[in-house]
Amino acid sequence: MTDHVATLADLVRRPSVNPMGREVAGPEYLEGRVTDHLVQRFAAAGLPWARQPVSPGRDNVIARLEATLPDAPVILWDAHQDTVPADGMTIEPFAPLVRDGRLYGRGACDVKGGMAAMLAALTRLQASNAPRRATVVFSATVNEEFGFSGAKALARLWTASDGDASPADVAARTLLGGRPNSAIVAEPTTLDIVTQHKGAVRWRIRVHGRACHSAFPEQGDNAIYHSGRAILAIEEIARELLRRRPDHPCGPPTLSLGTIRGGAGVNLVPDLVVLEIDRRVVPWESPREARDEVIRRIAAATPGARIEHDEPFVESAGLPDAEAAGCAAALEAAAAACGIETRCTAARYGTNASIFAAAGVPSVVFGPGSIAQAHTADEWIDLDEVDDAARILCGLVAR
Repeated sequence: MTDHVATLADLVRRPSVNPMGREVAGPEYLEGRVTDHLVQRFAAAGLPWARQPVSPGRDNVIARLEATLPDAPVILWDAHQDTVPADGMTIEPFAPLVRDGRLYGRGACDVKGGMAAMLAALTRLQASNAPRRATVVFSATVNEEFGFSGAKALARLWTASDGDASPADVAARTLLGGRPNSAIVAEPTTLDIVTQHKGAVRWRIRVHGRACHSAFPEQGDNAIYHSGRAILAIEEIARELLRRRPDHPCGPPTLSLGTIRGGAGVNLVPDLVVLEIDRRVVPWESPREARDEVIRRIAAATPGARIEHDEPFVESAGLPDAEAAGCAAALEAAAAACGIETRCTAARYGTNASIFAAAGVPSVVFGPGSIAQAHTADEWIDLDEVDDAARILCGLVAR
């Protein structure tokens, strides 16, 4: 089995499911198995590495491959360790299956295929006698799917002072060596280069009422009725947003109600409904201002209701199409040298790249696989694309 295939299979068979705000109640949750595997891999390869604790059971991993030429730039290669849950999959999620040039399994496309390409490229670069004209810092970050906390912790390594750092952060910061010159974030882009994408702000809305027996509903205050009026306001804003900047390369801003929970039984008037909301922002749009607009509209639609808005659990301003032109051009040239045509494009989703760009590192998104296969019931990736991505990344460093 070739290096990229074996590497990807090793990653897929190690579950790293993000609980996505749910109770952690199974052995497949959190990234620890992938984290341990990466540490063992880097130690065996003789690459310097560090673990950066982010939250209990969730550590970023950083490794470094030095350039062979002096005064070389530092490129950050980032891939997140976590996957979405495997509920409803029609294949065995953690038993990687190779068939017809594809590898199937949860995370194969998003984003362990991209991680495998980066790891294979590191191995090939380390084994090659060719000059390395850039230093590569590889980061495997946690919790990308539900909060970007791993990317934010990594960015603090070059934006915060040592005074507030833990010993583990100091070790990771020493290995990183300062602010990278640019970053490439692995996501399934079909080998195109995403130079701009949307951000998001997500939060919970708590609609309060007063409970009572349903035989006397007039004695209570039904939280579901209040939430119904809030939901209609959300739907109205969502329709309006689709007409706001419809020609933006990333698509128009959007609003979506993702979950609703409320009520304890049919014979009880409910005293609480919790909504989770996702507002996607286009680059240069303020997540806070977007959230404030929704809050105002809900308040206007629900006079007299007691509604609380939690602080966001995701807040990202998106990736603006600025300052990363040099990185994108170098990646395009490396692809062309491999005989692979690629293009710069925009995306409707969000990635760790927006976090790094906000922390002063020009960033692009690049990787094998199609976003159409991400999170699907039979998730798979084309193995030739994984190999092509590894070849392009090697060529980038060699150039």
